[in-house]
Amino acid sequence: MRRKTTVAAIDVGSTKVAVIVGDAGPMGETRVLGVGVAPAAGLTRGVIDNITSARESIAIAVEKAEQACGMRILSAVIGVSGAHISSQSNRGIIAITDRLRPITSDDRARVLETAGQIAIPTNRQVLHVLPRHYWVEGTEPVSDPVGMYGVRLDAETHIVTAQTSAIQNLTKCVEGAGVTVDEVVIESLASAYSVLTEQEKAQGVALVDIGGAVTSLIVFHEGTVAHTASLALAGSHLTQDLAQMLRCPWESAEDLKCRHGAAHAGGVAPGETAEIKAFGTHAQKSVPLEYVREILQARCEEILEMVQIELKRVDYFDNIAAGLVLTGGTSQLAGFAEVAEARLALPARIGLPAGYSGMSDIIGTPAYATSIGLVEYALQSRDRPAELVSAGFEVPVGGIFRRLASLGRALMPQ
Repeated sequence: MRRKTTVAAIDVGSTKVAVIVGDAGPMGETRVLGVGVAPAAGLTRGVIDNITSARESIAIAVEKAEQACGMRILSAVIGVSGAHISSQSNRGIIAITDRLRPITSDDRARVLETAGQIAIPTNRQVLHVLPRHYWVEGTEPVSDPVGMYGVRLDAETHIVTAQTSAIQNLTKCVEGAGVTVDEVVIESLASAYSVLTEQEKAQGVALVDIGGAVTSLIVFHEGTVAHTASLALAGSHLTQDLAQMLRCPWESAEDLKCRHGAAHAGGVAPGETAEIKAFGTHAQKSVPLEYVREILQARCEEILEMVQIELKRVDYFDNIAAGLVLTGGTSQLAGFAEVAEARLALPARIGLPAGYSGMSDIIGTPAYATSIGLVEYALQSRDRPAELVSAGFEVPVGGIFRRLASLGRALMPQ
């Protein structure tokens, strides 16, 4: 089915706010129509701690995107990350009363609703209910039971929850910038839309999205989401290490990381140095690049070790034949994939956003994988059957149809 609706996506990260407007191109690809980027403010560890500052950053990025595409952004899909996000799997069972009729999409909707009902604290809410497998009469799992015959239908789902206050603060900031929130999507799921292949998902893969404050992990096994997690270690910790060890301002450390950083200590000539701003009586000082890279390598290996521990904890480390796909701004450090392969003994590659056209000179890097993935997610959600669209952030699974009814055209010409 050809996707026709123009959509907008807002990626509120720890270092930048990116707004992308897109629609479906003539070949079915995601076509980027406009981009707006602004420095992030008012966030700590992926969670908003200053609504006024965050709202202003979002408003600036939205205005830039509107100017770029010549449209007014009325609503958007929003990305969220942070240590407050958690997940679990659940299974539901329903009876099919008439054994002479095939299983229908309504039956599929009922079993997904049953499998999506879990007990969670009052300060948390469901973001996604992602179907994994179905069983008809307890036989081998099937990808879609519609049209089959049986008197019992089972379903397993992967359920993602988030802290209610964090979601409310995020939506308030976006709405304060004049944009209605269509849906809140975890950023690792969005990134998967833009960087993973269907073969990788089928054979098992772990997507590691290394952002500014949080590293998001999502595992696919047999083509479906099997596990999601957030690790409280990311790019800002690399910058902080440089600032402390070199005794220099944060801005100098960030610039040094971006210009000369790498995930391994090699690759520089003996004695090669870089000039940076410094504290104290000297405005500048020289630092050995080999030492800089040693600092960065230690932290990169720590991130990879945390990923390994998490994968082994949930028993998927030996079940991801496609290995790791690294994305996010920090993954752009030279040699990160090679370090991952050596450290974890798994295949690894850097995940670049793919399947889109337009403005690749601006957004064609891993730093924009989530932003493009959010657009792709929004476009594809228009084509999926209603009961397969994951639960919205403000309605339970049983209210999916109400949420779909509220989804209108995201953009209107000025």
